[in-house]
Amino acid sequence: MTFLVLHGPNLNLLGSREPEVYGHETLEDINRQLTDLGRELGVNLVFFQSNHEGALIDRIHAARTEGIAGMVINPGGLTHTSVALRDAIAAVAIPTVEVHLSNVHAREEFRRHSYVAPVVLGQIAGLGAFGYQLAVRGLLARLK
Repeated sequence: MTFLVLHGPNLNLLGSREPEVYGHETLEDINRQLTDLGRELGVNLVFFQSNHEGALIDRIHAARTEGIAGMVINPGGLTHTSVALRDAIAAVAIPTVEVHLSNVHAREEFRRHSYVAPVVLGQIAGLGAFGYQLAVRGLLARLK
């Protein structure tokens, strides 16, 4: 079973970008932790990060024909602005979990709305990098 893990805009700066909000772990740290978890659970994980909305949408579309069983997505700031990203997730109909490192509901008002939330299985927010691990475990549980 293969899951696609999508990281949106600015997540390539993790570890140095506002560590008081997003933590000290880098994107490479998160991907490495998830790869280890995948081995433990028997799940293959494929990673993709882009700062470009269209690239993320193209990657989601490609997942449909690649046999991707589930997706984990941290859309970053696109969470609050991208109807197109929401529509791509809905269009491919691949079970998806939305992840946010920080608790977006305890931050600025504009961060409290997610265009993605209505078309995913669930949302995990505020648990840092551990949220990605919970998303993978949750997807696996839902698909078994």
